[in-house]
Amino acid sequence: MKALFYPGCAMQRNARAYLDSLLAIRADIDLELEEVADWNCCGATEYMSVHRVPAHALIGRNLALAQRQAADTKLLTAGCSACYLNLAKTDTQMREDRKLEVTVNEALAAGDLHYDAGSLQVRHLLDVVCHDIGYAAVKEKVVKPLYGLKVAAYYGCQVVRPDYDDRWDSHEHPTAMDRLLAALGAEPVDWALKTQCCGGHMTVIGPDVAYGLIRRLVHGAAEAGADLVATLCPMCQLNLDAYQVEMNRHFHADYHLPVLYFTQLMGLAFGHKPADLGIGKEFVDAAPALAKIQVEAPPEAKAKRKRRHRPEDGLPMPRME
Repeated sequence: MKALFYPGCAMQRNARAYLDSLLAIRADIDLELEEVADWNCCGATEYMSVHRVPAHALIGRNLALAQRQAADTKLLTAGCSACYLNLAKTDTQMREDRKLEVTVNEALAAGDLHYDAGSLQVRHLLDVVCHDIGYAAVKEKVVKPLYGLKVAAYYGCQVVRPDYDDRWDSHEHPTAMDRLLAALGAEPVDWALKTQCCGGHMTVIGPDVAYGLIRRLVHGAAEAGADLVATLCPMCQLNLDAYQVEMNRHFHADYHLPVLYFTQLMGLAFGHKPADLGIGKEFVDAAPALAKIQVEAPPEAKAKRKRRHRPEDGLPMPRME
């Protein structure tokens, strides 16, 4: 199937493993992605609260570019939760608010652009994989089942809510990623925090609050018996992975729960080399967990990780590549 693809800023930098793993598996699942040309930042979460119209115009520019580019498909997908939510929000609110649609298009006209609200189908990548490509098609491509690997499916708070187009079976306890993990041979654990907030940018604004939210999630997944957490969002992965060291220090805890993208686990099950999937770029070493399925992290990646962060260095920050 074909889809327009909005990568967003994070996939180009700290979430490069997400992009690398997606590109590695796209042929396996017959997913043809066409990147939206000349896309810009979606504004993340803060901009919408600063000024509504410029925020929608910023997002609307991406929608207008995608609409102009659309030929064989009207499907626009994003892997980042914030990017997906912003694109879906602007499309929906322009559809429902005629005045907003006119105002945003007046702003877009300065760049010789226009967006017809509702002309695109905005979907998250996980939604497309699970509901369009389907679990059966995914299972057919599995050559190295993830038997024995217990995984906590973490959706975060932005993808399944507000769910403008009713894509998910539940806003509180969705099962799409769990079913995908099961199709890969993994054992999804039952835990109650799969849609709770990771703290977003609170790690910068209010670290104490952020560490509490991160600890709650990591503790919950560990208590459920998970070997690792699978996520679908760069911000969620960043908070639970890169800030887990600082959270441990803050609470005098000793958690070591790796956090990978669902696309990386798909790639492993499809038989791809860990290095091609960005395995080893995570801060909390996934090697002990992956050893359960006889997967060894690339030694050169492990060496890089040790060089770029030591406990005495304080708060780990993602390496920009």
